[in-house]
Amino acid sequence: MAQAVIMPKLGQTVEEASIVRWHKTEGDTVKKGDVLFEIETDKAVLEVESFYDGTLLKILVRAEETVPVSSTVGFVGEKGEEVPQEAAKPAPAPAREKAAPQRSAPAPVPEAARPAIQAQPAAAPVSVPAPAPAAPDQPARVFISPRARALAREKAIKPDGIAGSGPNGRIVVKDVEKYLGDRGYDSIRISAAAKKIAIREGIDILSVRGSGVSGRIMVSDIERAVAEKPRKMSKMRQVIAQRLTESFTSTPHFYVSVSVDMTDLMAYRQVLKEQGGRYTVTDFIMEAVVLSLQEFPTLNSVTDGKAVRWYGSVDLGMAVALDEGLVVPVIRNADELSMMELHDTARALAGRAREGKLLPDEMSGSTFTVSNMGMLNVESFSAIINPGEAAILAIGSTADEAAVRGGKVVVRSIMKMTLSADHRIVDGRMGAEFINAIKDKLEDIELWKSMT
Repeated sequence: MAQAVIMPKLGQTVEEASIVRWHKTEGDTVKKGDVLFEIETDKAVLEVESFYDGTLLKILVRAEETVPVSSTVGFVGEKGEEVPQEAAKPAPAPAREKAAPQRSAPAPVPEAARPAIQAQPAAAPVSVPAPAPAAPDQPARVFISPRARALAREKAIKPDGIAGSGPNGRIVVKDVEKYLGDRGYDSIRISAAAKKIAIREGIDILSVRGSGVSGRIMVSDIERAVAEKPRKMSKMRQVIAQRLTESFTSTPHFYVSVSVDMTDLMAYRQVLKEQGGRYTVTDFIMEAVVLSLQEFPTLNSVTDGKAVRWYGSVDLGMAVALDEGLVVPVIRNADELSMMELHDTARALAGRAREGKLLPDEMSGSTFTVSNMGMLNVESFSAIINPGEAAILAIGSTADEAAVRGGKVVVRSIMKMTLSADHRIVDGRMGAEFINAIKDKLEDIELWKSMT
């Protein structure tokens, strides 16, 4: 019996996914565990394996198509077996509000640090895309006769701007010919190879400026026009753009920067490394952040401008840069982990992120984020707060600088940190005290000796 291949549901908030590409074609032999296709959700690109042995009998959903989760996208069965007549794309379920990630009940907040307002957990922020110029998914339909369309394609032009004289404004052959004549098409010089590429790639040669002798359009000119064509952003990039635009325009950011003397910590880390220790600089930074968030619980909160919600656990996000965009794996309950457990969890999550194997639920629900660009030779930067958080910490590179110690100029390893905070619930003094608490911990070698 033919088995249905289902679009998996890979997270509580994932309602639909797009197939990026199939690894198998119809008629291919499939073994259980083989990668059938790749899918793209709003959080990641993931591989989907087969649950069955057999032959890929039918592909119902092609690459670049988007369908709701749990849809049938194909069938695997015995070679020659009849494929069931099953709908591939069921109607999507009615939209519903996304609930906030479930967390354990928050512990009481110290009176001195407790936010002024407490509220019931609010729904997770829903991103609203900001208006921006973009290529439409489906261009307006052009009413044109088949012969006129064929002529436009042969001449490597787009018929969109041609005025039609046929019935109901339909573009006919004479309209295309007039359009070409009015624009001096016959005087255009273009190499045969360049024209072939223009036809294949849908480039209008009337819009291309030639760089050859006497303005001749060359292959390089067409290739440049192809490179400049608008391309639809991936779902991941669209979500990044939507959420960060929403955050930056709706959240009043303010920034606090400090310089951390990392000389002693770098030396101590080297000692640990020689003893077989595996700690990274980021491990120390994240642990210092976790400890400081326990002292300043308001920084582990979120507000909608009317109420404040405090998170009872530290679910620490760590930004990981991929070719497709930035993802933020979440270390759950980081405040309950030892330094070694924090290291192991962070390393495993970062590895899965780079392999494209993170599940969507592993990239949502963070309460505070650390973004470390130190390995990219960046002196300092300011990060945009992730929606649903009160702040984010941006880490620059550690570099040797001249510093005054004991009245003498010495060389020290200095690292710059910048805190971006939501001014609605974090004031300047609290932000300054918080980032300096992190700085003090990073410079306190006795603290790290007691923890490692």
